[in-house]
Amino acid sequence: QRFTPEAVALINLIPTDIGRPIEQIVVNTLGYGRLVPDIQRVLDTLIPIEVEVHTTRTWHLLRIRPYRTLKNVIEGAVITFTDITELKNGQEGLRRLAAVVRDSRDAIVVQALDGAILAWNPGAERLYGFTEAEALARNIRDLVPLALRDEVLARVKQLGEAASLQPYRSQRIAKDGHLVEIELTATALTNTDRNPYAI
Repeated sequence: QRFTPEAVALINLIPTDIGRPIEQIVVNTLGYGRLVPDIQRVLDTLIPIEVEVHTTRTWHLLRIRPYRTLKNVIEGAVITFTDITELKNGQEGLRRLAAVVRDSRDAIVVQALDGAILAWNPGAERLYGFTEAEALARNIRDLVPLALRDEVLARVKQLGEAASLQPYRSQRIAKDGHLVEIELTATALTNTDRNPYAI
């Protein structure tokens, strides 16, 4: 019946397509050939459908909803495409990062600014002896020798101000109580406003 100019990039539409059956229209998404059956399902059940679809360059969230008039009569379906390319790229980046963290032989620990342990990879399990579940119930200060706690707190404060720190040597306490000599690289994780939220 009608379409916005933005829809043309995802569905091959021209003004003379208005009035043509939707099954005659070519959709430019890859791996998604259910548009007509999904529209029919929404019209039959009145339950909206959401599905992620992609072109060669972009990802979109495709939503199909019943179109209700002001008199509460169903007169068709509304199809919307929301660009989620940035979100999908971010998810892919996180998956890759998670794989690097998981497979790294180095001990990688993520901690909140108050020291609560948020993430603990297999390398940390090997180095310190705590399982992930045991570590996530702890604060990083539990692993810091008493004589070094003031120094560690000072470094956390620096990172809390988004300062970058050079790698440095330190010690940590393993699960069995022995001291582990480490070289530590600490980086502040910041949100979109550049405010640190974790280390």
